[in-house]
Amino acid sequence: MSTPATGASPGPAALDQPRWHYRRSLASRVILMTTMAVCFAVALVALGAYVTVKMSLENSLDDSLLSRAQQVSSSLRGEPLTQEQVPAWAAGASDVRVFVVGSNGHAVGLGRAQEQIPVGEAEIAVASGTSGRSIRTVTLNTGEFRVVAVPCGADFAVVLSQNMAPQERVLKKLGAVMLLFGLAGVIGAAAAGWAVARNGLRPVRRLTRNVERIARTEDLQPLPVEGDDEIARLATAFNDMLVAVSASRDRQRRLVVDAGHELRTPLTSLRTNLDLLLQADASGGLGDAARHELLDDVRAQIEEMSTLVGDLVELARDEPLRAVVEQVDLAEVVDRAVVRARRRGAELTFEVDTEPWWVTGESASLERAVTNLLDNAVKWSPPGGTVRIRLNHGTLTVDDEGPGIAPADREHVFDRFYRSEESRSMPGSGLGLSIVRQVIERHAGNVRVDESEDGGTRMVMQVPGAPLVAG
Repeated sequence: MSTPATGASPGPAALDQPRWHYRRSLASRVILMTTMAVCFAVALVALGAYVTVKMSLENSLDDSLLSRAQQVSSSLRGEPLTQEQVPAWAAGASDVRVFVVGSNGHAVGLGRAQEQIPVGEAEIAVASGTSGRSIRTVTLNTGEFRVVAVPCGADFAVVLSQNMAPQERVLKKLGAVMLLFGLAGVIGAAAAGWAVARNGLRPVRRLTRNVERIARTEDLQPLPVEGDDEIARLATAFNDMLVAVSASRDRQRRLVVDAGHELRTPLTSLRTNLDLLLQADASGGLGDAARHELLDDVRAQIEEMSTLVGDLVELARDEPLRAVVEQVDLAEVVDRAVVRARRRGAELTFEVDTEPWWVTGESASLERAVTNLLDNAVKWSPPGGTVRIRLNHGTLTVDDEGPGIAPADREHVFDRFYRSEESRSMPGSGLGLSIVRQVIERHAGNVRVDESEDGGTRMVMQVPGAPLVAG
């Protein structure tokens, strides 16, 4: 049985889990981050002030002890080292102890020096003349002492020590004061963060209430926009999204209404024909010619319904082009579409001039778009007319010799279910050219309508690609 590796990465379920700070409200995160920032700043300033004061006190104490040690050394030169009294200015008003240390490590206390300070290598080095002075801290039972040593004649050194308790008391008081002020600063920062979160996030809360109202009531009225800050930009972007959603909903409603209207006609005709068949069977039946004519009409209505349903399904595919596609030769697609168009327009002449043009896309969708363009040309061409198809450098041109499209109708022919006054008596659902535009736009192309040289309709479709297949 295998054991999982300890360094394995977390699974998808773990990655989908929100981080702990994102589970908190935005206001609480603002307060928390503000408080943490102030805590860090206060701690940094307090630490800097504490270290600065401590170093300043130590430097001041060292300078004072060195100055006194040098004065004692000058006054003791030539005097017997067994002197028991030291001038008052040497000790000052503080607890200063004076010793004379020989190069052999023997120390003699002078004045009020009662407790012996351990002699170390630093003081012996000063007495021996190998060091000019020494400064160090010595810890005794009675506390910490600052010890300095300066030379005093040959083979001797004057050592002064002072208890550091006064400096420690000052530092403790300073630390307590800084702690109190730091706590006050943190409390003030939390209060300031709360005020910022309450007042600064008021537009966010208002925007949230409006969005929740829209989600609850589905009222897509635009939100009020105030100012020009980030919240205003967010509200503007949300209004743009509302406009897009409203337009999409309107298109959906129009599609459903138009689809219901278009389906009602073939269904009504189909039901009428079936009722006629039933009534004729009940009364003795129809003749063979009448029955075949009625069945042909039923079959035509069923085919019209099938075409309409297929067009609706194609139009419902409003997703972008899939990432996994294939290289398609548009010339071959046009050739296959022409074969199908010849069956529908057997009395027409098709002039085809194509050259290879490779595009990245869906072969079936492109063939449906080209077929719809050719079907439109076949439907409007007069008997014996000519349909000219030309594919040159990615531009497909389809010309017919029909009556053409009025300039006022050209901008609407690609709309769903749009049918001009002249086309209302012709068969069709008004979805074919809408499918053409949708397919071509999914392939990053464009399609437009113009007038042909013969006065008919010219459909121009452009799809990006290359004359050679991509390697």
